[in-house]
Amino acid sequence: MSVSEHPNVGLTDERSSRKAVDETLEDYTLRYAPHSFRRWSPKVVAITALGGIAYLADFSIGASIGMSYGTTNAIFSILFAAIIIFLTGIPLAYYAARYNIDLDLITRGAGFGYFGSVLTSIIFASFTFIFFALEGSIMAQGLLLGLGIPLWAGYLVSTIMVIPLVIYGMKALSKLQVWTTPIWLILMVGPVAYLIHKEPNLVSQFAAFSGKEGYATVDMAAIMLGAGVCLSLIMQIGEQIDYLRFMPAKTKENSKSWWAAVISAGPGWVVLGAIKQIIGAFLGFYLLTKVPGVNSTEPVQQFNAAFHDMIPGWAALALAVILVVISQIKINVTNAYSGSLAWTSAYTRISKHYPGRIVFVIVNLAIALALMEGNMFAVLGKILGFYSNFAIAWVVVVATDIAINKYVLKLSPKEPEYRRDMLYNINPVGMVSFLVAAGLSIAAFFGLLGSFLAAYSPLIALIVAFVLTPIMGLVTKGKYYIKSANDGINEPRYDVEGTPVATIYQCVVCDQDYERPDIMFSHKHDGAICSLCKTMDQ
Repeated sequence: MSVSEHPNVGLTDERSSRKAVDETLEDYTLRYAPHSFRRWSPKVVAITALGGIAYLADFSIGASIGMSYGTTNAIFSILFAAIIIFLTGIPLAYYAARYNIDLDLITRGAGFGYFGSVLTSIIFASFTFIFFALEGSIMAQGLLLGLGIPLWAGYLVSTIMVIPLVIYGMKALSKLQVWTTPIWLILMVGPVAYLIHKEPNLVSQFAAFSGKEGYATVDMAAIMLGAGVCLSLIMQIGEQIDYLRFMPAKTKENSKSWWAAVISAGPGWVVLGAIKQIIGAFLGFYLLTKVPGVNSTEPVQQFNAAFHDMIPGWAALALAVILVVISQIKINVTNAYSGSLAWTSAYTRISKHYPGRIVFVIVNLAIALALMEGNMFAVLGKILGFYSNFAIAWVVVVATDIAINKYVLKLSPKEPEYRRDMLYNINPVGMVSFLVAAGLSIAAFFGLLGSFLAAYSPLIALIVAFVLTPIMGLVTKGKYYIKSANDGINEPRYDVEGTPVATIYQCVVCDQDYERPDIMFSHKHDGAICSLCKTMDQ
């Protein structure tokens, strides 16, 4: 059904509106992904989402932790971080796939408020350009080793080559990820399996490795320091969600495949991530003992050595470079895509102007290129350890708000709300919990709470966020979750089973059709208005 055909009134930025409705390019940025667009099967969405975790940073992270703290402490670090990431990812992945919205829209109604989540959008955008720079650096190392291309030029190549791929969003990315994943898996697993088969004693030697600093026993401080680096990857769930929001509606017929896709492509990404980190620690040990003199934390060096054991000669180097290039493309199209969504979300709410997602693809890539040219790879551990404090605090607050404040304490509606005027600008539940958790953990990270607690800053962020979120919900009695329960349209947004209603309404500002969850009544315009036009309304 269509709300009456009103003429456009009060349109503040016609060009912004045209960009906003060009969904071929914009991929439903800043809004609910409608049923009419979500034509992929759960399997295709899952493969596309998992294709984004082909990054090689895991190998570098695992190697750096293993070199510093020894194998036993490194494995405990990796497993501890993986458990936390998996548990916090479950409610976020479910919410995104069930209601077809991204992490920013989830955050707005899960404790932060309409403008409160601008801060978290910037934190997420930071994650995407930090990891784009990291993966771009790894690719440049591969191009230097394989083709002799200088690092500065390799950084530029790794940045520019993803632009054509990321412009067309989910339609192009789904094809790229599905077709390249089998090749990537073979190139990653093959040489490692061959090494273990050829030299089985390497495994026992690796297990006994105590690190460069000689950690002969289990050390809790070392485990927490290593876990802090691994936990910086907790924000990866945001990139998984950018794909999971395109999941088809959950039905009785597809229930099993739907859940399998949500769990595997949502929190399940960390299972493969943890395996890659342990393999990275193993390959780093292998390089240290078998090929001394090279940087054991560089993935291209790790796989070049492993391929040379399997296929001596130029072919080994060629395969190592191919693996690096495929991996970099698979993850950095995701980093560029997700980063553009996060930047656009923050900018549009602050400025009430929609410049188009493509503008922020370029912005994100420019920042990443600057980091690469500044050699951020050399201080990787410090950057990730610092960033993880913010990431843990945010993700744990939102996951706790959904799982406890919504479903257990019932302080706010289960169905998400993200539209302007329906939310308070700031919700103290999420904002206070996040700021206190992040503030205390950062203070600990820099030693302001004493040398003992410095190693435990990730744990401080996790515990404070988990405990304070329900406390703040109870103290405020859930008052600041919903500003208004009535959006002016009689039909509910979700049916009795919680599935988004697919009834079509026409926005009186941009004249485009939108499904029920994405519209509300505007008294100013005397008709239905879509959420993005409402965001830009002066």
